[in-house]
Amino acid sequence: AAFRRAAANGPASSPGGERRGLSSRGCGGGSPARSARRRPVGLSVPAQVGALQVWEGRWRVIPYDVLPDWLKDNDYLLHGHRPPMPSFRACFKSIFRIHTETGNIWTHLLGFVLFLCLGILTMLRPNMYFMAPLQEKVVFGMFFLGAVLCLSFSWLFHTVYCHSEKVSRTFSKLDYSGIALLIMGSFVPWLYYSFYCSPQPRLIYLSIVCVLGISAIIVAQWDRFATPKHRQTRAGVFLGLGLSGVVPTMHFTIAEGFVKATTVGQMGWFFLMAVMYITGAGLYAARIPERFFPGKFDIWFQSHQIFHVLVVAAAFVHFYGVSNLQEFRYGLEGGCTDNSLL
Repeated sequence: AAFRRAAANGPASSPGGERRGLSSRGCGGGSPARSARRRPVGLSVPAQVGALQVWEGRWRVIPYDVLPDWLKDNDYLLHGHRPPMPSFRACFKSIFRIHTETGNIWTHLLGFVLFLCLGILTMLRPNMYFMAPLQEKVVFGMFFLGAVLCLSFSWLFHTVYCHSEKVSRTFSKLDYSGIALLIMGSFVPWLYYSFYCSPQPRLIYLSIVCVLGISAIIVAQWDRFATPKHRQTRAGVFLGLGLSGVVPTMHFTIAEGFVKATTVGQMGWFFLMAVMYITGAGLYAARIPERFFPGKFDIWFQSHQIFHVLVVAAAFVHFYGVSNLQEFRYGLEGGCTDNSLL
């Protein structure tokens, strides 16, 4: 309504007035500056001001069926969607409004703050708590870099994806690339400590993970990768990247024995982490629970929010397990035996 009133009050909004202006000035008459201002946007100045006010605070949530195609992602979320808002200011102000993306934004925004603080605290730990301070801090740094980039790309994407189709496409590629970076970064400290005394297989596994991770990032740049049609494809790509850790896990378990692998090797925690990631990816791909109760989980407890919570929890469990491995290595004072990978 504000938009229509602003447009109606504008000097260029009257069809008769516009025709009179053209007839009196001719096709080439009038102010070039005013003509240039009108042509790109197709609105009078008051109409532009009115539209900006709508975008920056006077918008209301809308139902799924009136969304433009590029904003339609989950047809089981029936109400509470943000309209297209081509204003970054309006998008970021919407963080504090209730809509379908509120939970998605805050779960990873808070996770981003958590891992940023954990990373800073770990990097600032005195060197006396590490056997090889530079190497070990680089190893932990790779994990925290992946986690922080993943979580920051995610909450930024969910904040601004209603801005425009171009912005949505760009940030979705960053979001999916961040998932691959988190998975790659998670492998680094685990392989470093689990194969501490076997550098050759450690290098091989790290190289394979990097190749697979970079491949996943390249695939994520495909425009159709972000469409609802390829939801299962997305889940499959990242699930496959994560499950590539099965091979080094089996290697480690066979070499060390099941008991040592699950106690000293912290395999119990890493198994829990894997269950969380797989469960989250499965719920995301199947869109459970909203698939069975359309319209009931529009705002809270939708599959994407559950996926986000499980990602943050799994990353924290991984950090806890790797920290225990680091303490075990510190307790051995860096020593290795001939029959151990640890």
